[in-house]
Amino acid sequence: QVQLVESGGGLVQAGGSLRLSCAASGNIFARNAMGWYRQAPGKQRELVAGITSGGDSKYADSVKDRFTISRDNAKNTVYLQMDSLKPDDTAVYYCTAAFRLDALGTTDYWGQGTQVTVSS
Repeated sequence: QVQLVESGGGLVQAGGSLRLSCAASGNIFARNAMGWYRQAPGKQRELVAGITSGGDSKYADSVKDRFTISRDNAKNTVYLQMDSLKPDDTAVYYCTAAFRLDALGTTDYWGQGTQVTVSS
C-alpha cells in the first residue's frame, strides 16, 4: 500500500524558513519522481517543485531561488526547503509521486497535506 506522510508545516513570519518532509513507502519511492504541490484557499492546486530519482528537479517560477527540493533515497524521504517565505506562499502543501517528472499531479499518490501559513 502506498503511503506518503508529510510533516514540517507551521506558522512563520514573512522572510522566514520552513522545511517540509515527506516519508514514502519503499515501493513508491525508489524509482519514482516525487514532488510538492500546494493549494491556497479559493485557488487551484499547483506544482511547486519536483525531483526525479536521479536528482533532476524543476520549480514553479514563483518559488525559484527561494525553495529547494531534495531527496534522501536511503530514507525514502523527499524534502522541500522553503526560504524567504512570503504571505503568498500560504497554502496546504501536498506530497505526490509519479513515474515521471512530467506526470506529477496526474496520479492518485498524494499525502494528507500540511498547512504552511506565512504572516506579514
